Amino acid sequence: MTQLGAIETAAAIARGETTARAECEAAIARIEALDGEINAVVVRDFERARAAADQADAAVARGEQAPLLGVPMTVKEAFDVAGLPTSWGFEQHRDFIAREDAVAVQRLKAAGAIILGKTNVPVGLADHQAVNPIYGRTRNPHDPARSPGGSSGGSAAALASGMVPLELGSDIGGSIRVPSAFCGVWGHKPTYGALNLDGHYFPGSDGHAPPMGVIGPLARDPDDLALALDLLADRPLEQADGRGPGDWRILLVAAHPFAPTSGSITAALEAVGAALEAAGAKVDRDHPILADLSAQFGTYLPFLVAALSRGIGQDRAMVALPAWFDYLDRQARAVRTWSALFADYDAVIAPVFGVTAYPHDDTPATERKLMVDGRSTTYGAQLAFPALAAFPGLPATAVPVGRDKEGLPIGVQVIAGHWKDHTAIAIGRAVHDLMTG
Repeated sequence: MTQLGAIETAAAIARGETTARAECEAAIARIEALDGEINAVVVRDFERARAAADQADAAVARGEQAPLLGVPMTVKEAFDVAGLPTSWGFEQHRDFIAREDAVAVQRLKAAGAIILGKTNVPVGLADHQAVNPIYGRTRNPHDPARSPGGSSGGSAAALASGMVPLELGSDIGGSIRVPSAFCGVWGHKPTYGALNLDGHYFPGSDGHAPPMGVIGPLARDPDDLALALDLLADRPLEQADGRGPGDWRILLVAAHPFAPTSGSITAALEAVGAALEAAGAKVDRDHPILADLSAQFGTYLPFLVAALSRGIGQDRAMVALPAWFDYLDRQARAVRTWSALFADYDAVIAPVFGVTAYPHDDTPATERKLMVDGRSTTYGAQLAFPALAAFPGLPATAVPVGRDKEGLPIGVQVIAGHWKDHTAIAIGRAVHDLMTG
């Protein structure tokens, strides 16, 4: 695995210790050496990447500077990159070629990033796996028999295996946070509306962004995550205020009334709480909002189904207009409830998912079962954890905090108030350091 992150790579290039072309070639070599079994980088654009790297080196020679100048990276297949296919894993869209870059891709390129290609997704971005009839299956670098998560599964696998230092994903049902947790990397689901989704369209369309849907970065460290977030954001986001753990007020949500949680995940959450308390933080484990989580999840599900049903037949998710407005009203109430909570707390820390990376399973998600400490449970119930932040549009950072007895990564999510994205990352950084330092 390369030891350099995105910021470190850009700095080394700027100092003349390496070149953009050398870093590009090294990343290509890592992909070619490592990706045979993993199958993460499924659309490759190496020749244009080499040309872009040469242009970056010329810019460095002219004395130009940019935050990611010369840094090689990949982006999720769902983002348009001019001249490359965008299929979302749908066989019928195999041949769709994007004409222009997504806004997020434009911003990364403007910051100097070199786009090597695109990473794998499930069909319609609708699973916590990454398998489709065009590109096949992506495997978890920690255990090839297990899922890397989804829908940004190829993104997290490319990072975790060391192929690239930075990635771009999207999240409506945990699609950044779950792969980050399963693969042991960092991921950030931004505040709803903070980043421009243009160019992250269903293939061939240019319609309205789905409710709750966001795009965001994945990285191997929080510094790269925070930089990428700022480069992608539509407006400057408030920076964290610099307080230490002794000043934090944390609500620990170690369980959900709807979704079972494995012992390893629960133990990790409790260890996080204990470490924060030892550092002086105020940590609560009960709050009136917990009684409302099932009702919120019950409204989140039809929202999600409607959003994910685009392009696969409207009869699959017809919602009467009065019911749709009722869902919006319930969401507005949830937003107000969470806003009131964040008057008393700096963050909520909760599981990303109730288990670590699970074995590949091609059973339809609506019929799939999941084993939680030897007990069979409904797979869809686990969406309750991603829903915590997705339904009210809150920022949430997936943070690696350890491993289970099988050596699989464990991640938690740090959820902060609206527009407090950097607070979520900062608290996540401290939690990670407390757990791994």
